[in-house]
Parts: sequence; structure tokens; C-alpha cells
Amino acid sequence: MSKMDAVIPTKLSLESKFRFRCHKGIKCFTSCCKDIEILLTPYDVVRLKKRLNMSSDDFLGRYTRMKTDEKSSHPYAYLRMNDDEEKKCPFVTEDGCTVYTDRPANCRYYPIGQGTIKKEGKEGPFQQEFYFFIKEPHCYGYHEKKQWTVDAWRKDQEVDLYDGINREWKAIQLRRNLPSEPELDPRKQIQFYMASYNLDKFRDFIFGSEFLNVFDIDDETVEKIRTDDVELIQFGVKYIKYLMMLEESLKLKKDAEKYRKKDNDGPE
Repeated sequence: MSKMDAVIPTKLSLESKFRFRCHKGIKCFTSCCKDIEILLTPYDVVRLKKRLNMSSDDFLGRYTRMKTDEKSSHPYAYLRMNDDEEKKCPFVTEDGCTVYTDRPANCRYYPIGQGTIKKEGKEGPFQQEFYFFIKEPHCYGYHEKKQWTVDAWRKDQEVDLYDGINREWKAIQLRRNLPSEPELDPRKQIQFYMASYNLDKFRDFIFGSEFLNVFDIDDETVEKIRTDDVELIQFGVKYIKYLMMLEESLKLKKDAEKYRKKDNDGPE
């Protein structure tokens, strides 16, 4: 059975009801944490690398693998499963998740799936979030008596925080390679990945290169991104949109041209 076979093709609303409970005494405990693809968001990486007291570079190198989406050419980080027969999540033991309070958004949502589609409205295109059930044969959680609405589940799992921080970044996932939107070249892929996930390196890039001489960034924003990773995630989205020419999210300084670096590491 493929992972897509577990998806129930019915769109849910926030008021949709279901029964579910996961606990250590249940027969399938931690079965959902094996042989799965978990796409990480920027905030997932921030929470996990801080939990483990690791740099972005070290966390990405040890616990993730990079995969390029064929439709968009965007590079994404996926949690690296253990190299064993069961392909377990590296943070799972018989007692459960060892990083539970900092687990990724996809883990928090389970057994609900969340997606985003772009729709046309009277005032132009807008993003609409939707939800669906994931019912895997091994999961006994649906047989429990605890009742939820999708909205109550989201609040209990604290996904509002994750969704709020990741929303603009996730919207970029809706981009597809249209004739006017060519594939990202290797240089832009590297910068996309850095601005999304390797925030320590991205911060060094901003403050250790000619970046602030090229782009007109207000002093308040500069001070925020110097120490605040959440602010840096939001700024990274602006940089990615600029790189991909999706919008004029950053402005150049009048004398930017003389500071532009000629090598492959400099801002375009």
C-alpha cells in the first residue's frame, strides 16, 4: 500500500468531526513513525536544531536529506530516516518521540493532512488551506473514543504557530515551471535552500558579505534578523521571491551595482 492510498479523498472543514487518540498503550504506538517522507519547513528546522543545540549546518547534514521537486525545481529538506530495515525516525524510541514538543508540523497534524491550493477570487488569486484524513491500516487511533473537530485538533497540536510562520514560504510551493518561470539554476537552488533551511549560513551571508550594501533594508529589520530566527525565516521568503522574480520583495540601493560580487556567492 502506497502512502497516497492512505489519503481519504474528501476535503474537510474546520468543523469536520473525527475520533482519534494516540497513546503508549495502543497497539500501533510509533508505527506511523517508520518508513515515511517528512517534508520539513523552515520553522521545523529552527525548532529541532535549537532543541538539539546544533547549528543549522550540523543538523541538516546529520538529520536531513535534500530532494529537488521535479515540478518546481525547488530543493527541499526531508527528515532522514534511520538506515535500518524499519527505517524509523531517528528521534523515536519505544517510549515515543524524544523531541515531541518540537516535532515537525507534519507530525503534529497526523492523522490529519493539510494542503494549500491557489484559487481565483474577485480580487485576484488567493490561497485556500484544506484538510483531509490519513487512514493507514496499522493505525488503531481511529478506534478510540476521543472526539475532535479539525479545528480543536489543530489547537491541541499547536499547529497555528507553525502555519503562521510557514504560510508565506509554503505559498512558494504552489509555483510550477511555466514558460515565464524557468527552472531554478543551480546557483539559485543553493540560495533557495540556504534562505529556507540553513539560517545560520544565511545570516552569515547577510552580515558577512556586501548584502546590506546591495539591498535597501531598514535598520529595524536588520536588527531583528540579526538575532531572531523567525524574523529571518520571513526575510528569507522575501529574498527567495526576489531571486525567483515572483515580486519586487526587496529593493536595491542606488549604488548597489558597485557592490555586487562577481562570484557565485553574491546577491544578484
